[in-house]
Amino acid sequence: MNIVLLSGGSGKRLWPLSNDIRSKQFIKIFKTEDGGYESMLQRVYRQIKQADPDANVTIATSKAQVSAIRNQLGENVGISVEPCRRDTFPAISLAAAYLHDVMGIPEEESVVICPVDPYVGDDYFKCIDELGQQAESGEANLVLMGIDPTYPSEKYGYIIPEKADNISMVLSFKEKPDEKTAKEYIAQGALWNGGVFACKLKYMLEKAHELIDFEDYPGLFNKYDELAKISFDYAVVENEKKVQVMRFDGKWKDLGTWNTLTEAMEENSVGNAVIGNTCQNVHVINELNMPILTMGLEDVIVSASPEGILVSDKKQSSYIKPYVDEISQQIMFAEKSWGSFRVLDVENESMTIKVTLNPGHRMNYHSHRNRDEVWTIVKGKGRTTVDGMEQNVTVGDVIAMQAGCRHTIIADTELKLIEVQLGKEISVDDKQKYPFD
Repeated sequence: MNIVLLSGGSGKRLWPLSNDIRSKQFIKIFKTEDGGYESMLQRVYRQIKQADPDANVTIATSKAQVSAIRNQLGENVGISVEPCRRDTFPAISLAAAYLHDVMGIPEEESVVICPVDPYVGDDYFKCIDELGQQAESGEANLVLMGIDPTYPSEKYGYIIPEKADNISMVLSFKEKPDEKTAKEYIAQGALWNGGVFACKLKYMLEKAHELIDFEDYPGLFNKYDELAKISFDYAVVENEKKVQVMRFDGKWKDLGTWNTLTEAMEENSVGNAVIGNTCQNVHVINELNMPILTMGLEDVIVSASPEGILVSDKKQSSYIKPYVDEISQQIMFAEKSWGSFRVLDVENESMTIKVTLNPGHRMNYHSHRNRDEVWTIVKGKGRTTVDGMEQNVTVGDVIAMQAGCRHTIIADTELKLIEVQLGKEISVDDKQKYPFD
């Protein structure tokens, strides 16, 4: 089974836990059997591998998300990296070229495309497998998953099937309607369009070459920023005559808002929180190192992170985006391929950061033009390389580096350090990378 997971998102609707590089699929709020927490990305990837251990999974994403994906899934998952954001048709075209030219997937094999962030049961992945098999049968060029609607939603497009069978040819597509029109569609047997479809890799490549002038994956990658922004639905699906839809009536939720996300949570609090016994339908997610106490509240979400604090009525939380757009805030937390960092303090000419490196990982070998740095090791053991000189470090050691100095640190165990940046021009763009042996 070949699966491409589309991982996008701007990180606005689940503020303050999400930001421009930490979209909703990376937030760890779903409890696991061992008592820990996993993200939507980790949950979906785990479910795919449980359904088919040999599944070939490729994630189509922007370069800003690559580090977080590597952090949460490791180095073995395939990633088709968009140099910039260009909507779903260019992203899927690039992924198709990646599968064929880089991964060596034969053109006659089927590929299933789906979002990375649905909240679904195991039957969803059984349906995905059947979707791929139906695409390989060749009865249609595209096979869509149509989700049985549970209410007349205004958030989704609708698929009108010709028949009420489990698999049917598609009669028409409908744009996102108002509630009254949605009821009329449902009365006609309409299904939600959840953005899941399957086709042969050959078909994807043909459509990509039909609408984009390129030869192979490197050629498409190099001209990617010239491509027009257009969705796969507009570019391909709505113009295709041979389209089938496969009905799915299992558990499926689009966790796009705080209200829908809390409906999927197995417990009312994550992190250091106390919810008073007079509270009703209150959820607290706390990433700060301080307690949160709620009392006498009803239908409220409280979310706290280094990015900020949200206290909102659950229904009103769906309208958060325009308010967050007005907030200008430096990224305060991010997961990297080597670990994570959290900003502790920001002054005019200094910034203090807590850095965590996973065992066996290291930062890039780099330098800064406009700032000095001081590292204080607070946990674990590792090795620093400063201008080519290596030394072992452990708890209590302090390493000072002047502007222009090349440096990195390697974690032998989980390693935590406090990094103090000092300078008049502290910027994330002030970084020069170098090869490291």
